[in-house]
Amino acid sequence: MTTNNGANGFAKEVATLGGGCFWCLEAVYEELRGVEKVESGYSGGHVPNPTYREVCSETTGHAEVVQVTFDPAVVSYKEILEVFFTIHDPTTLNRQGADVGESYRSAIFYHSDEQRRVAGEVISALETEGVWDNPIVTQVAPFEEFYVAEDYHQEYFRNNGFQPYCQVVIAPKVAKFRKQYLEKLKA
Repeated sequence: MTTNNGANGFAKEVATLGGGCFWCLEAVYEELRGVEKVESGYSGGHVPNPTYREVCSETTGHAEVVQVTFDPAVVSYKEILEVFFTIHDPTTLNRQGADVGESYRSAIFYHSDEQRRVAGEVISALETEGVWDNPIVTQVAPFEEFYVAEDYHQEYFRNNGFQPYCQVVIAPKVAKFRKQYLEKLKA
């Protein structure tokens, strides 16, 4: 899926990814060069306009996701996915650390056949490399709808870095990302 052309004239693309808590993914993608916008929200469920409370109740079928708008001339969809697979565990079904439930599943909601193809290639390559001891269980499904999460979820790590969850769970993921992708960080 592409969006309007940006200032540089290139079409923008959108990736919709679920890898556990959306706060963690958002904090990392906000720092990746070529990413122009990151929104936390919900996708993959059956209830229109769900609230955080409803999603956490595990009755809507939604995953916590981020919707990442990026410039493919700066960062490719493949690179977006490579980052995705380094910042969460794609081998645990409906779980990331202490966060348990369908809303914390590993998921790629593709916006085009090309995104579906690239997701399959990246997963296949990771499995061939034997990066994890267990098989990858990431759901790869067509994108249907994205619902923006409540305002207090947006830029959560930036606005709440002092909270214990941010210090214990998010900060180490951001640090790992910065170390591994130093050359791809925004200036």
